[in-house]
Amino acid sequence: MDVKEQALAVIIKRAADVFKVDPATLNAGTSFETDLQAKSANYVQITTVLEDTFDVEIPYMEFKRRKTFGEAAGYVEQLVEG
Repeated sequence: MDVKEQALAVIIKRAADVFKVDPATLNAGTSFETDLQAKSANYVQITTVLEDTFDVEIPYMEFKRRKTFGEAAGYVEQLVEG
Protein backbone atom coordinates (compact mmCIF):
# COMPACT_ATOMS: atom_id res chain seq x y z
CA MET A 1 0.00 0.00 0.00
CA ASP A 2 1.50 3.36 -0.97
CA VAL A 3 1.40 6.52 1.15
CA LYS A 4 -1.63 7.97 -0.62
CA GLU A 5 -3.67 4.78 -0.15
CA GLN A 6 -2.58 4.57 3.47
CA ALA A 7 -3.50 8.23 4.06
CA LEU A 8 -6.89 7.71 2.43
CA ALA A 9 -7.56 4.72 4.70
CA VAL A 10 -6.65 6.80 7.78
CA ILE A 11 -8.86 9.70 6.63
CA ILE A 12 -11.82 7.38 6.01
CA LYS A 13 -11.43 5.60 9.36
CA ARG A 14 -11.12 8.83 11.34
CA ALA A 15 -13.90 10.61 9.43
CA ALA A 16 -16.24 7.66 10.07
CA ASP A 17 -15.57 8.05 13.80
CA VAL A 18 -15.84 11.86 13.81
CA PHE A 19 -19.01 12.05 11.70
CA LYS A 20 -20.60 8.83 13.03
CA VAL A 21 -21.06 7.27 9.59
CA ASP A 22 -20.35 3.86 8.12
CA PRO A 23 -16.81 3.88 6.66
CA ALA A 24 -18.14 1.87 3.70
CA THR A 25 -20.04 5.00 2.61
CA LEU A 26 -16.82 7.04 2.37
CA ASN A 27 -14.28 7.03 -0.48
CA ALA A 28 -11.73 9.17 -2.33
CA GLY A 29 -14.55 11.22 -3.86
CA THR A 30 -16.19 12.09 -0.54
CA SER A 31 -16.34 15.85 -0.03
CA PHE A 32 -15.53 17.24 3.40
CA GLU A 33 -17.97 20.12 3.04
CA THR A 34 -20.67 18.93 0.65
CA ASP A 35 -21.06 15.39 1.96
CA LEU A 36 -20.15 15.83 5.63
CA GLN A 37 -20.56 19.57 6.40
CA ALA A 38 -17.13 19.49 8.06
CA LYS A 39 -16.29 22.22 10.56
CA SER A 40 -12.82 23.46 11.51
CA ALA A 41 -12.66 21.18 14.56
CA ASN A 42 -13.38 18.17 12.34
CA TYR A 43 -10.38 18.92 10.12
CA VAL A 44 -8.18 19.20 13.21
CA GLN A 45 -9.42 15.82 14.46
CA ILE A 46 -8.43 14.26 11.15
CA THR A 47 -5.09 16.03 10.68
CA THR A 48 -3.98 15.13 14.21
CA VAL A 49 -4.33 11.42 13.46
CA LEU A 50 -2.55 11.83 10.13
CA GLU A 51 0.33 13.69 11.80
CA ASP A 52 0.69 10.90 14.37
CA THR A 53 0.48 8.17 11.72
CA PHE A 54 2.98 9.67 9.27
CA ASP A 55 5.14 11.69 11.69
CA VAL A 56 4.79 14.82 9.58
CA GLU A 57 3.38 18.28 10.28
CA ILE A 58 0.25 19.00 8.25
CA PRO A 59 -0.55 22.71 7.86
CA TYR A 60 -4.23 22.93 8.79
CA MET A 61 -5.22 25.65 6.33
CA GLU A 62 -3.54 23.89 3.42
CA PHE A 63 -5.21 20.61 4.33
CA LYS A 64 -8.59 22.34 4.60
CA ARG A 65 -8.25 23.64 1.03
CA ARG A 66 -8.52 20.06 -0.25
CA LYS A 67 -12.14 19.39 -1.18
CA THR A 68 -12.21 15.59 -1.25
CA PHE A 69 -10.67 12.76 0.74
CA GLY A 70 -8.64 11.80 -2.33
CA GLU A 71 -7.19 15.30 -2.70
CA ALA A 72 -6.37 15.35 1.02
CA ALA A 73 -4.64 11.97 0.78
CA GLY A 74 -2.61 13.24 -2.18
CA TYR A 75 -1.57 16.28 -0.16
CA VAL A 76 -0.43 14.06 2.73
CA GLU A 77 1.55 11.98 0.22
CA GLN A 78 3.32 15.14 -1.02
CA LEU A 79 4.25 16.11 2.54
CA VAL A 80 5.53 12.66 3.44
CA GLU A 81 7.52 12.11 0.27
CA GLY A 82 8.75 15.69 0.00
